[in-house]
Amino acid sequence: MSRTPATSTDLTASSLCPPELDSARLPAHVAVIMDGNGRWAKARGLPRVVGHQAGVEALKSTLRQCSDWGIGALTAYAFSTENWSRPGDEVNFLMTLFEGVLQKELRSLEEEQVRIRFLGDLDGLPEKLQQLIDDATERTAKNSGIHFNVCTNYGGRRELVRAAQRLAKQAASGTLDPETIDENSFARELFTVGDQDPDLLIRTSGEYRISNFLLWQLAYAEIHVTDVFWPDFNADVLKQALLDYQGRNRRFGGLDPITT
Repeated sequence: MSRTPATSTDLTASSLCPPELDSARLPAHVAVIMDGNGRWAKARGLPRVVGHQAGVEALKSTLRQCSDWGIGALTAYAFSTENWSRPGDEVNFLMTLFEGVLQKELRSLEEEQVRIRFLGDLDGLPEKLQQLIDDATERTAKNSGIHFNVCTNYGGRRELVRAAQRLAKQAASGTLDPETIDENSFARELFTVGDQDPDLLIRTSGEYRISNFLLWQLAYAEIHVTDVFWPDFNADVLKQALLDYQGRNRRFGGLDPITT
C-alpha cells in the first residue's frame, strides 16, 4: 500500500473514478470472495503458495482502487472456518503470510487513513497473529478513510449462531425482552456492526456460490461473478463489476415503478 499520503489538494475520489462509471452511483460497500489462487498457480506450474502471495498483491491493489474511486468499505473473505481442512503446510503458510503482510503494510494503512478490522473467530488464530490484529485494529480505529474488513477464520453460519447466543444470554439475564428482538437488534450482534450491508458481492474464478460468507448481510446485495482468478483481478475487472452493478435495477423486493 505504500505511497505518498493524500493531501487536501489531491484529486477528489470522483475525479479519480474511471469516466465510464457514474461516481454518484457507486456501491458504498463492496464484498469480495477471493477465489482461484491455487488454480492460478497450478495453471502456471507453480506451488499453491505462490498463488496466495499473488492474491495478496491483488487485494492491496483492489483496496487502493476502491479507496481512490470513492467506495467507502471493502470486505474481503480471506480465510474461512472451513479452510482449516486444507493441508497443514498450506494453512501454516497462510497464517505466516497474514502476519508478514500486517507487519509490512500497517504503516502504509495508517498513512492512507484506512480503518482495518478483522471479522471472525479470532481466538482460533495463532497468538502472534492475534496480537498483530489487535495492534492494527487499535492503531487504525480512528482513521477517516475506507473501511477495510478482513474476514479471517470466518463462517457465516457461525456468525449467526454467535449472534443468537449473545441475544439469548441477554434475555436470560433479564436485560433484554425477547419480544423486542428485531432485525436491527440482531444486526448489532454481528461482526460487521458499524458498517452498512454490502451493495455488491464480487466472486472470482467463475464459481456461483457464496460459500458461507455474510449470509445475513448479503440479503439484497447484487452479485457479480467473473471467470478471472483472484491474482489476475485488477482495475479493469473491478470496473466491469461496477459497470454491471450500475446496470442493475435494485428494487429490494418491491416493484419497478417504470413497469408498474
